Amino acid sequence: MSDPRDWAEAVLLPGFAGTTAPDWLRRRLGEGLGGVILFGRNVVDDEQVAALTSALRAERDDVVVGIDEEGGDVTRLDVNTGSFVPGSLALGAADDPELTTAVAAALGERLAACGVTVNLAPCADLTLAAEDPIIGVRAFGSDPAKASPHVAAFVTGLQKYGVAACAKHFPGHGAATEDSHVALPVLPRTPQELREIELVPFAAAISAGVRSIMSGHLVVRAWGEEPATLNRVALTDVLRGELGFDGAVITDALEMGAVSGSYGRHDGLGNAAVRALAAGADALCIGGAAFEADTLDAITSAIVAAVSDGTLSAERLADAAARTAALGTSPTPAELQPVDYALGISAARAALRIQGSPRLAGAPLVVDVSTDPTIAAGPMPWGLGPHLTELVPGTSALTVSPADAASVRARAREFASVVVVTREAHRHPAVLAFLAELSDVDYIRVETGVPGPSGPGPRIDTFSGSYVSLRAAAEYLA
Repeated sequence: MSDPRDWAEAVLLPGFAGTTAPDWLRRRLGEGLGGVILFGRNVVDDEQVAALTSALRAERDDVVVGIDEEGGDVTRLDVNTGSFVPGSLALGAADDPELTTAVAAALGERLAACGVTVNLAPCADLTLAAEDPIIGVRAFGSDPAKASPHVAAFVTGLQKYGVAACAKHFPGHGAATEDSHVALPVLPRTPQELREIELVPFAAAISAGVRSIMSGHLVVRAWGEEPATLNRVALTDVLRGELGFDGAVITDALEMGAVSGSYGRHDGLGNAAVRALAAGADALCIGGAAFEADTLDAITSAIVAAVSDGTLSAERLADAAARTAALGTSPTPAELQPVDYALGISAARAALRIQGSPRLAGAPLVVDVSTDPTIAAGPMPWGLGPHLTELVPGTSALTVSPADAASVRARAREFASVVVVTREAHRHPAVLAFLAELSDVDYIRVETGVPGPSGPGPRIDTFSGSYVSLRAAAEYLA
């Protein structure tokens, strides 16, 4: 490969629509397109994903196949059921790095059997701001010294089966109070504060041999006005120079508002793609939306033009293409097996935090208070009602909006026990108002997100909205 157009194609990782590969994508992969990113829209079950990745690899055996499979609240393989493993914050709460390694290894084995070569996990971010709209339960915790061993453990477990891990979102999203999917966050951090806090888990991931790191669309003023994804100080001077990372740098999706809103508004994503490569990024994720061939054409043409006019060196582009290709190594052969929930439920039980004495006095009314999931998680099954309905005969389950407090109070009078289930209530004023209106109801609270302040009455914190975390809470109550 010596043509800049071939190199430009080789660094692109687009998403696509559907559960089979469209003809244009297969043709493009055969011609040298770097690979793809899979999302929930591409998934039916493990057998279908394995067939899909096999079809992609039939076009070229070193195709990069990436997926966002963090476990917990962010899952693609289990988008229709809820994850078979708890999320990072639950694993941090269990605080057993060996357990984290085992969970990540189970995830890695499953991904390998599905034909995935790189998993865009774990989050090396920290949960630092109460109003943080996007990381929350996706991080292992807020203390870098306690979270870092889990980041390293997850990397070790996941890569056991040859699936590359990807620590994200460098230099750390947790202190941001805006979601980079829709806006451009500015981190309220000095470089020294970053070294002492946010960068510690990334250093642990690098020490554990992480094969890729994802850049975050985050501005650090001392590094300049450009977000880390487009910032040479962040990616070349700090990540490669100071931290010594020598693997592949994958960008967060370039069509996210933080980048496309400021740097792709006038000339499409080509400008952002060129600036990311020049800054030191290797693989360009453009997978959040389902792209078509003409969009890729425009990005490729912009990269080739940048090489022609000297904006981007051919050497930098060739280096990026080689690092991206390294992520296409086939994972360790593994057989498809029925999903085993035993390890995940065990880990979820270890994560439960119990306050007071949450015990049922009889068949309960379960009230799942619905709020919109984050953009990263997307819609998937959530709620305790189905689990307790199965485990405790006579249970009645409601899924309500925060505006339904009056009707819930009326129903609650009919039951000896009431269980109210929330997802990061502290971030939703309407949910806090809902809970305040139930002040005269004795209820057990189950919180499935970042716990927030404790309230009156008995409570269970699961630290995750995964299938297994909800199951563990239901089993405890039952």
